[in-house]
Amino acid sequence: MDINVITAFFGWCLLINVAIYSLSTLLLFTFNDWIIKLHSNISGVNACELPRLYFQYLAHFKIAITVFSLVPYLALKLLVN
Repeated sequence: MDINVITAFFGWCLLINVAIYSLSTLLLFTFNDWIIKLHSNISGVNACELPRLYFQYLAHFKIAITVFSLVPYLALKLLVN
């Protein structure tokens, strides 16, 4: 497998992950009350705890994107150039 193919793979992974992250952030902040009500009913978690859990989810997702998509992509881009 060529290094350019691997670089393109990580580039696409990064793009897809950032799109999912942006969409989930937009939905969480736009439909906050509806999502809290839905998740509270489904999971039984107290509605007061859910905003904290959402921020933890977004923080962990951002760290995962950085570690598993952005850093390998940038490292491979530096190697290729």
